[in-house]
Amino acid sequence: MAELNTDAGGGKKGEKKVRSKKSNAKVDLTAMVDLAFLLITFFMLTTSLSKPQSMDLGLPDKEDKNKPEEDIEVADNRTMTILLGENNKVKWYMGQFATPLEGPSDSSYGKAGIRQEILSKVQSVPVATGDPKKGLIVILKMDKKTNYKNMVDILDEMAIAKVPTYALVDITPEEKALLSK
Repeated sequence: MAELNTDAGGGKKGEKKVRSKKSNAKVDLTAMVDLAFLLITFFMLTTSLSKPQSMDLGLPDKEDKNKPEEDIEVADNRTMTILLGENNKVKWYMGQFATPLEGPSDSSYGKAGIRQEILSKVQSVPVATGDPKKGLIVILKMDKKTNYKNMVDILDEMAIAKVPTYALVDITPEEKALLSK
């Protein structure tokens, strides 16, 4: 507990005047400091710090070098390719690059941009194929000059639109030329 210490001040020897004795008041703050550190420790231990957010990303198993690669045939009306370039450029097309069914079209990031295109394709592909199990397949191709933020943004768009299947693939020189236009 805090206590109040008072010193009874005495005068000099041989003084005849009687003056009122002034006392120096000192407060012992040791207990207050202890309490402050206990409170700081309590709040540090009970608060939750911001947790890092991560996205689950399915990666392929290690490849067997002796096993030949398999080409998987996918209908062009199920495949949407999104090209990401420098300066926040986004282009997309449906089907193959040489013979696109739709596009290539310019777009932007966000709710009014590429998200609307992805959401419309997620809904229209099962109707077009006639099989509700066959959903949209998105192929993401990024230029080396693409921002990391843009890659994270497009992966967030995949999660928001609930795209069942998407893959990160290397960009071809023809697609790089299309992005630079």
